[in-house]
Amino acid sequence: MPLMLIATYIKDDLAARLKSGHGLPAPLTIDSLAAHYDVSFTPVRTALAELIEEGLLEKGPNRRLVVRQPQGSSPEELHAIRPPTPPSRPRDPFEVVANDLVQLSLQGRAVYLREEVTAEKYEISRSAIRNILHRLAGEGMLDHIPRRGWRLRPFRQNDLQAFVEVREVLELKALELARPKLVNDELQRMLDANPFPASPDAAPQIDESLHQYLINTAGNTYIRDFFARQGRYFRLMFQWEDHAYDIAVETIRQHREILTALIEGRWTAARKALSYHILHNHPILSRVAAIKATRPAEIDQETA
Repeated sequence: MPLMLIATYIKDDLAARLKSGHGLPAPLTIDSLAAHYDVSFTPVRTALAELIEEGLLEKGPNRRLVVRQPQGSSPEELHAIRPPTPPSRPRDPFEVVANDLVQLSLQGRAVYLREEVTAEKYEISRSAIRNILHRLAGEGMLDHIPRRGWRLRPFRQNDLQAFVEVREVLELKALELARPKLVNDELQRMLDANPFPASPDAAPQIDESLHQYLINTAGNTYIRDFFARQGRYFRLMFQWEDHAYDIAVETIRQHREILTALIEGRWTAARKALSYHILHNHPILSRVAAIKATRPAEIDQETA
């Protein structure tokens, strides 16, 4: 996410809390705030500098941050103020654009995107949209066509089926090669990173690192090269699939089955579970018809 966007969010959220005295993260340090907002130190430093400039914070004699109390306001008066509605965390423009393009791709449309029009639609600068489009091109979602702009890669079921068939062969081979080099502590970490949701309202947490771990641990240059070159586009598709709750929970279940079998040394069971996961965990194939029937995402540019 652009640093200035997240810095503004942190500053606005802290400002609302400071003005009312409600729900301040403690302690007020760069480390604790970075952990609280799950960001790097840079946007936190930017947000704090602006809050100091606006007089909501100040540095004490020991250089620690201190809340600056408004003149004429007692702590009791501040606490009586109604807790503010916190600002919504901004969405990463990359995720917004990628989500729209995935849906267009699933409709089978080879759309040409123009930077100026796309930047205006998403209300970001041309340099920002250019960076996003370059990143999506690196993921295999777009092709850059000289004098035409950026062409969206249309989804083809035959392409996915062919990729999945080759993926199964190569990933099972990677498992075979990696088997003597697998580390149980790493497998357990990945198992712990795929917990079932604590409640129906909790967002599922999926960790996909098992697949890359097997590929890297196998140590086969050609297997690694295939996934680096051919797997990016479909990996983006698979991530989009996991937005659905039921699909995400099933993905977690399958990951846990594979990892548990590996940790326990049940290699045949692990191989079967991995094969099933690769071949059958793609409900995208059955949903394409429904997606094509919906109204197209609003990127109305050129269509090949």
